[in-house]
Amino acid sequence: MIIREMSRDECLRMLAGARFARLACAHENQPYVVPVSLAYHQASGCLYGFTTPGQKIEWMRANPLVCVEVDEIAAYDDWVSVIAQGRYEELSQTPGSDDERFQDERRPHPFGDAMPAWAADNRQRLIDDERERAWQVLQTHPMWWEPGCTVWAARAHRDAIEPYIQVFYRILIDRVTGRKATPDARETISSAVQAPHAGRWGWLRRTLTHVDFHRHSRNVSDKLQS
Repeated sequence: MIIREMSRDECLRMLAGARFARLACAHENQPYVVPVSLAYHQASGCLYGFTTPGQKIEWMRANPLVCVEVDEIAAYDDWVSVIAQGRYEELSQTPGSDDERFQDERRPHPFGDAMPAWAADNRQRLIDDERERAWQVLQTHPMWWEPGCTVWAARAHRDAIEPYIQVFYRILIDRVTGRKATPDARETISSAVQAPHAGRWGWLRRTLTHVDFHRHSRNVSDKLQS
């Protein structure tokens, strides 16, 4: 097996082709990893996601530093793994929506809050455009909304009157790395040469090895006793 480092472009292509990923976040020295549905947008260099309020959202609001992992495994010696480190940013809803209930001092500033003092209408238009972009990117994946909706509906002990709140977010990628494993041609050739004899003489080789092992063990035992 040969393992090599992937280039940044290779890693980003891997992210673009992946539909599901593992999202890792941490809070108070406790890590948390969960499978999510993400979509990569090349122009902005971001991963977009959709979900409903829950543990991962609460933790990412408290600590926006996150990690995303995607992989493809065909065999033990044929796989690809990419890890992207970045920052969580929540895309706010329009004023007056249910999302405003989460606005407090503990929550990181969502997209747009840290911008210069532009006119209110320009800021809101930019926020709305970013949510529209997230929707456009996500809808390229079939059933992109299902994981978030299903988890919300199946959440144990959920209050019957709990409102359904949509959370659109993005991961700003700061660093991406990857590794790719491929079969070693020399190992493949060696296995192919040995294969024709394995089935015919394999039983004899195993028998002789077994007999030789026990003979050697008896010799060692006799020498220790003498």
